[in-house]
Amino acid sequence: MDVLMANYASGSDDEPAPVTGAAPDPEPQEASAVLPPPPLDLLQPPNFIDYSTLAQGNRVRSFPHVEGIYALHVYIPVVIPFDARKQLTLVMRRAASLVPDLYAVDADYALSELCKDEQKLEKVLLGREFHVSLGRTVGIQVDQIDSLVAMLRQKFQSQQRYWMDFNKWEHFVNDDSTRSFLSLEVTRTGLPEISKQIHMVDEVYRLHGLPEFYKNPRPHISLVWALGDVSSKLKHATKEIEKFHNSISSSKNCNLRCNFSHVVCKVGKKVYDICKIAD
Repeated sequence: MDVLMANYASGSDDEPAPVTGAAPDPEPQEASAVLPPPPLDLLQPPNFIDYSTLAQGNRVRSFPHVEGIYALHVYIPVVIPFDARKQLTLVMRRAASLVPDLYAVDADYALSELCKDEQKLEKVLLGREFHVSLGRTVGIQVDQIDSLVAMLRQKFQSQQRYWMDFNKWEHFVNDDSTRSFLSLEVTRTGLPEISKQIHMVDEVYRLHGLPEFYKNPRPHISLVWALGDVSSKLKHATKEIEKFHNSISSSKNCNLRCNFSHVVCKVGKKVYDICKIAD
């Protein structure tokens, strides 16, 4: 890129010529010393996506901002395997046709807009990192952070790999009913292991006076969201999506399979590795 931009920089034509006894013959002037601007596509990296063309939804904070209090979230990072993204692309198009005004989780771009371009849909929605929550997203005081992270690392120091099967489409609504989610839930393979990890996080939360997780945990990853409580729409949509996914899937028992290898604790914008199992 630097080479490309250098080609469009001004040259050294204005430097004075050395003085000799006689004036030199005038050199023929170039037609133009100014080159036209480079094509925009040369200045854009490969697979460039113009995010300014995508409609965005409005985020709602889970709790008000308070000085010295940071948002805490403990979770399992999940990356969707490449071989599963093509099918999920079709499923997301189906979801967009069933429920209007859905938005990509975290990225917050309108699903209907992403569906117009397969590259955008795969990269913006399916190419990002998802998470399985192991604890509630709550506020934590700054003087509790070091203690909480240290205890979590001690609890998770002997973890082993296991499979997580996201085998069921489901919908969820957050505690204050400001957002609804279309999600893939773990109901069989991986559920005992995740439930045990949730219990471990609960123990650390309890020691720091933080609210524990839900009594009957339902581990899941959320792919898209809608504003407000739209349970009735999503309840119907999940049944149709499940049927559609089964009709195009070679595996009738699992919509998505991932391997557990990592637990993360995010406090504010800072990310702490709690455990990370080597490949």
